[in-house]
Amino acid sequence: MKAHPTAIVSPRARLADDVVVGPYSIIEAGVEIGPGCEIQSHVLIDTGTRIGPDTRIGHGAVIGAPPQDFAHSPAISSGVEIGAHNRIREYVTIHRGTKEGTATRVGDHCFLMTGAHVGHNAEVGHHVILTNNVLLAGHVTVGEGAVLGGGSVFHQHIRIGTRAMVAGGSRFNKDIAPYVLAQAYNQICGINAVGLRRAGFSSEQRTELRALYRKIFFSPLTLREVLADCRQSAWSPEAMVMIDFLETSKRGCCRPDFRNQESQE
Repeated sequence: MKAHPTAIVSPRARLADDVVVGPYSIIEAGVEIGPGCEIQSHVLIDTGTRIGPDTRIGHGAVIGAPPQDFAHSPAISSGVEIGAHNRIREYVTIHRGTKEGTATRVGDHCFLMTGAHVGHNAEVGHHVILTNNVLLAGHVTVGEGAVLGGGSVFHQHIRIGTRAMVAGGSRFNKDIAPYVLAQAYNQICGINAVGLRRAGFSSEQRTELRALYRKIFFSPLTLREVLADCRQSAWSPEAMVMIDFLETSKRGCCRPDFRNQESQE
């Protein structure tokens, strides 16, 4: 470990030999940090945090602080689990789980930009991008490869599907289906075609997902009815991800705004 003289590192923290800790940072007891990590200046990493290899934590970040939950007790043992190859920029906050033995989790290869907040017990998948000042409330789930635009806010317990893309400044208290573009207040407006292409989805796959989107969200049937109808047809595994997601929604799902022509994709 290479710690600046002003850093405070608990002797009960476990850091790989090549971890770099910057000026005035504090690493509490019970923290585990893997090889190749860099902790920049004025960072607080609280007890119960585990960070995987090759992860960089930016200036002023706070990782593993107690949750913003009146039900949480300081006596509770919970934590934060962060995977490998992540970039966590300045002033990001990630709060630990609110109940005994629970954790807030961030996957691998994520990019959390300046000022983003990950609330207690949130689950952030691999290859997720949280742009500046994204706010995830407690228990939010973010699917693999999702991109959340700057200043967007998400109510507790909602789910954001894999490869979804959210416009900056948007707000949501319902689930966002996989593969879609979302915006404004609980609106979706088509398939994230550019993101899917960049992720390696073929033209045929994108065409199928666009057809499924139209079948589900432009049907006169109820969501339950149209999903049951979808089950009668053969779909690819990628398309089934959307069907399964919508069938298991507990908070309800964002829908198109039919007054908006962009919804007519």
